[in-house]
Amino acid sequence: MKLRALALAATAVAAFGAVSAQAQFGPPPGPPEVIPPEVEKQLETIPAVPTDYKPARTSWGEPDISGGWPIDHLNGFPFMRPASQGNRYYLTDKEFAARNERMGIQAGGYDKEIETNKMGMGAWVEVGTANRRTSMLIDPPNGQLPDKTAEGKRRSDLMRSSYRFNQTFDSPADFDSWDRCITRGLPASMFTINYNNGIRVWQAPGMVAIQLEMIHETRIIYTDGRPSIAPGIENWMGESRGHWENGNTLVVETTNFKPGPSATNVGTTASPPQNDTPVSTEAKMIERFTMTGPNAIVYDVTWNDPTIFTAPWTARLDWRRNDDYQFYEYACHEGNVQLRGYITSSRAQRKEEAEAAAAKAADPAKAQGSVQ
Repeated sequence: MKLRALALAATAVAAFGAVSAQAQFGPPPGPPEVIPPEVEKQLETIPAVPTDYKPARTSWGEPDISGGWPIDHLNGFPFMRPASQGNRYYLTDKEFAARNERMGIQAGGYDKEIETNKMGMGAWVEVGTANRRTSMLIDPPNGQLPDKTAEGKRRSDLMRSSYRFNQTFDSPADFDSWDRCITRGLPASMFTINYNNGIRVWQAPGMVAIQLEMIHETRIIYTDGRPSIAPGIENWMGESRGHWENGNTLVVETTNFKPGPSATNVGTTASPPQNDTPVSTEAKMIERFTMTGPNAIVYDVTWNDPTIFTAPWTARLDWRRNDDYQFYEYACHEGNVQLRGYITSSRAQRKEEAEAAAAKAADPAKAQGSVQ
């Protein structure tokens, strides 16, 4: 009997969007599609972000980007691109039709579970709508994360999480900050997850606040020109300073990160599956929130952590306004009993395995016979 069943089940649920991402939303099976060179070139072209829209102004004169901007419509949109799609920014018509069909089937899971009176992933995962983008990552051009540095690999190997394969559990230190309902950290908190994808922007003179449904964190971004805090002061979500460009774009620089959270999150489709992307104190994040229409924002984020990655990387998400989207309680794990369950299950399994090994050593023939 495997007493880590609880842990494995929880990992499977949370990893659904990441581990099966390419199978769910990647290119259709079969021989690769033949794409004419001129079409390939068009599909590789990354469009410039429009800057001609001028949003309304707040009463104190700053561009007004406040409101509800949930990214649930992007759930299922791959973070990294399947290698077969090369440097393409857009899907082909065939690929888009296949993605649309697969996501439609997945979205029907909820109704199927209601009909069969069986709860599963259909009642858990919020499936978005298909779009023509190949991946959130737009740089490097292949839509893949850059290689880690030697130090990045070393730190990655040291990370602990319920999402690490074959890991044991003995204390809260064996869990990451998301396991413990503290934070998903950055930039992971700005990307989609299986559920709770709400984002709401609030503004006050000299300040922008970004409220996140997952964990119910709120980022505070000062736009009044104040200097940043001392480098030695570290925060889970960093320290942010912003300014306005072109009358429609909020540019935010965030530093002072506290190492601990993974920079990528297993709940984001087609992300690294083990929550093992370290964050160093040298990390810097540059975000651009460009309002391109009354109900649209292009969100660009560049992550530069030279301690961990050999190069910076950039992702782009297209936000849609939805002021009717409501935030509800985020209980995470009520009673904080899950960590105890992981630890006691892990210890029990190891005890069981040790006892079996001892019995085999004491009487190899008997142990062999019991197996047969």
